[in-house]
Amino acid sequence: MDTLPAKLALARTVGLAARASGRGGGTSLPGRLLLRLDARALQRLASQLSQGRYVISATNGKTTTAAIAASVLERAGRQLVRNTAGANMAGGIASTLLAATRADGTLSGDCGLFEVDEFWLDSVSGQLRPDALVLGNLFRDQLDRYGELESIAARWTALVRDLDQATALVLNADDPLVADLGRDRDAAIYFGVEDDRLALPERQHASDATHCRRCGHAYVYDAVYLGHLGHYSCPGCGWQRPVPVLQARQVTLDGTSTASFTLVYGREQRPVRLKLPGLYNVYNALAAAALCVRAGVELDTIADGLESATAAFGRAETIELDGLAVQILLVKNPAGTNAILQTLALETGALDLLAILNDNIADGRDVSWIWDADFEPLVPHVRHVVCAGRRAAELALRFKYAGLARDRLTVEPELSRALDIAAGQAHGRLFALPTYTALIELRAELGRRGAASPYWSDGA
Repeated sequence: MDTLPAKLALARTVGLAARASGRGGGTSLPGRLLLRLDARALQRLASQLSQGRYVISATNGKTTTAAIAASVLERAGRQLVRNTAGANMAGGIASTLLAATRADGTLSGDCGLFEVDEFWLDSVSGQLRPDALVLGNLFRDQLDRYGELESIAARWTALVRDLDQATALVLNADDPLVADLGRDRDAAIYFGVEDDRLALPERQHASDATHCRRCGHAYVYDAVYLGHLGHYSCPGCGWQRPVPVLQARQVTLDGTSTASFTLVYGREQRPVRLKLPGLYNVYNALAAAALCVRAGVELDTIADGLESATAAFGRAETIELDGLAVQILLVKNPAGTNAILQTLALETGALDLLAILNDNIADGRDVSWIWDADFEPLVPHVRHVVCAGRRAAELALRFKYAGLARDRLTVEPELSRALDIAAGQAHGRLFALPTYTALIELRAELGRRGAASPYWSDGA
């Protein structure tokens, strides 16, 4: 089997069979097979994307950033090839390209937009050869799978060092680990928040990047926004936060529904009202805006695209269950969880929660990270929590130590029963806080109840 079209046909047939079996695997399996048949398939297919190849990676927010960027690029007339199913490793991206390939081997789209797992970024981007690479943040995540944060930072440093000079780097100025990657690269484009009203009184327990990677000196912060994101400088070597060319000013956070800010690019400004909540989504919107500036999209189109973007799968999406609004907020590591908890605390009225903690491989076996997340400020706002999942008991213990009274806490590991209990006690709205595999299970359960459409994803 020497021709690419024949290999594509075989891989496509395997994918159809996997989906028809109803056992999953349809998202990444055909791509993995294609790469076994042709190790250069990613490069060969992606080279057809004449209107740009754009790659997004981060510990938190890459799925939402890609969804927001897609809203803008489609508005600008780009025909996207994009891994919307969340499979963000090599096999999933190969499957995305495969699905967009016609029988003659040509692609149906002209612009590639790919979210890529942070650990796979170096190998995948080497084959995709992106015109722009967006790096949103680096937080501690799944240490038992990926090791310490520094191991990912080292991989990204090597990647940037070997990156084609024609590739634009789009970096979060507020993350010292990420911003440092552009220190020796003149063409880097930075984005960041400029609003001291949002500054926290001190760094959170989930702060990770506390010391300069070049000289080892502790950073000094003028403002901390989220985890280790903020305005910082190094007294040792003089390195300091770069001035972002894309800025969010006058930020207003409106609970779990919306966020608004003034988007600033040079001397131009545009008001933006997101249909997405939280400061973390302001960062995601800034990352998408910076990417689209690099892609040559006009600022008016960017602002319109940001405002029309909707929640990605499991990222603040709301599903109606028998008249009850169930809002799903993915949690997976300390920094991301803190962002969700801070956003929930902005809600008026008491909160009803369904918190689901799993320890499957895609979640990370080690769940000790829940003790680094700051549940304490949320507890006064909680009416009742149902804890579910494989590690429901540990999660309940964390709520107990955070000060939640026992009569406001229910432990039910089995998801279906937990959903029944939580829905039965909720007053108008239920907030579901699942880890990754729990999100897939919850979405499947909501699908069985006729509340949600099926969703194929076996990526991480």
